Amino acid sequence: MANCIGPASLLHQTLRAMAIAWEPSWGVVTSDEHRDRVSEFADVGTFVGWVTYLARQRGAVPPLPAPVHVEPVEDKETLIVLTPERFTSTRPEHVALAAQVRERLDQAGLLKPLHAAPS
Repeated sequence: MANCIGPASLLHQTLRAMAIAWEPSWGVVTSDEHRDRVSEFADVGTFVGWVTYLARQRGAVPPLPAPVHVEPVEDKETLIVLTPERFTSTRPEHVALAAQVRERLDQAGLLKPLHAAPS
C-alpha cells in the first residue's frame, strides 16, 4: 500500500484492487448523500468522491491542492484521495475541496460521462 493513511486506507486499498483487477475508466468511493449533493455532476464519470480512480486514457491529472493525495496505480493511471480523514458531505471544507478538485479535473478534460457499450 502506498502513502494513504487514516480512515481512507481501506477504501483506498479496495478501489485500488478493483482498478487493477477490472481496469475501469473511472471509479469512485463516495456516499449517496455526497453524490446527491453534487447532482448536477452525478453522471457516472463526471464527479469525484472521497477516493476517485481515473484511467490513463482519460488524460494526465493536473496538480491538486493539499491535502489531496495522488498516486499511480501500476501502469493503469491515478488514484486520488481527497483527504485522509473521514470525508463527509456535512463538512463544508470537504464539500469545497471536492468541488475544487472536480473543477480542476474537469478543466483538464478528465471528467466525461461514461457511456454504455452498444449491445
